Amino acid sequence: MDLFDTISNDIKTAMIARDKIALEALRGVKKEFLEAKTAKGSDGTLADELAVKILQKMVKQRKESAQIFTEQNRPELAENELAELKVIEKYLPAQMSDAELEAAVQEIIATLGATGPQDLGKVMGVASKQLAGKTEGRLISEKVKEVLGR
Repeated sequence: MDLFDTISNDIKTAMIARDKIALEALRGVKKEFLEAKTAKGSDGTLADELAVKILQKMVKQRKESAQIFTEQNRPELAENELAELKVIEKYLPAQMSDAELEAAVQEIIATLGATGPQDLGKVMGVASKQLAGKTEGRLISEKVKEVLGR
């Protein structure tokens, strides 16, 4: 079963359980998935890789919204965003630990023969593709800069 079907089934479960937060979050996810499936140039299917990218984008949006609501002294809205964030994160693959990320970045650097900060673009291109879905792009960038700076 792919992510789209899993989300659809979990929407039914959330309806039966009367879980408003999960239901709202999952409906938002399904909406994004349907838009991606019917987008211009799409073949009408949704690959799990694309679904994971959509989920990551939604997680990032929820984090940013929660931060803004917190800064504007609106804790009730921030709590709602964080609750939806937790629901969406369940569908993402396990995120890499800091040690795993560093090992992967060092392996990519060794493979490419990168020597310093001037090779940042080359390393980031490969690292972003290989580590997509496993960790946030911002963390990849920070780790690559750190390792190349040594």
